[in-house]
Amino acid sequence: MHIHFVVHESFEAPGAYETWAANRGHTVGYSRVYLGDALPASLAAIDMLVVMGGPQSPATTLEECPHFDAAAEKALIARAIAEGKAVVGVCLGSQLMGEALGAPCEHSPEKEIGKFPITLTAAGLANDKFAPFGSTLDVGHWHSDMPGLTPDAVLIAASEGCPRQIVEYGKLAYGFQCHMEFTPEVIDLLIAASEAEFPTLTAHRFVQQPDALRRNDYTAMNEKLFGFLDKLVREYEARA
Repeated sequence: MHIHFVVHESFEAPGAYETWAANRGHTVGYSRVYLGDALPASLAAIDMLVVMGGPQSPATTLEECPHFDAAAEKALIARAIAEGKAVVGVCLGSQLMGEALGAPCEHSPEKEIGKFPITLTAAGLANDKFAPFGSTLDVGHWHSDMPGLTPDAVLIAASEGCPRQIVEYGKLAYGFQCHMEFTPEVIDLLIAASEAEFPTLTAHRFVQQPDALRRNDYTAMNEKLFGFLDKLVREYEARA
């Protein structure tokens, strides 16, 4: 398997996705757009596309952020899905996936930063890729928006603060508003990039401050993510 990551900022790192790829012997490639890397011109050598998060939104313009081309990324995601690739969108990536399929991004009811539980829907519990998550699972969060829902989308999980945490857009296409890839190293990067913002967020009920963020143990959710990715790979390899 060859995994290609689209990374929008140095502090929105792939984290546990990279750990999983290394542990399974998969090869990886990157479009680190914040460094000026191009998006892949061809998907022929790519088996799985993983589009990471970022402080941008799908509505961010090139004038506002010259290294982020939302239209080009949405076109890439749509092409990857159409070509039968496995596609995972994380946070901003999930919002871009929804928009690529015609469902506009929306604001989440609550801002979430930290580790809080998601609850699986009946469809999530019935889905073999997610059944091992159990009815609830503590996962990472760092967002104010959420992906849109297409007519065919299946809601897999929600949280008290956000009704769209995991969305199935197709048997090989999944949007994760939550951050199951968080590791202590990624958390430190995000805290450093957002340090000035934390004093303004004390009134938010689903926002943890830096000390609490650093105390969280992210290993259990990482292991659940690995299991999901293993099953996604098996479905990709078994496709017609």
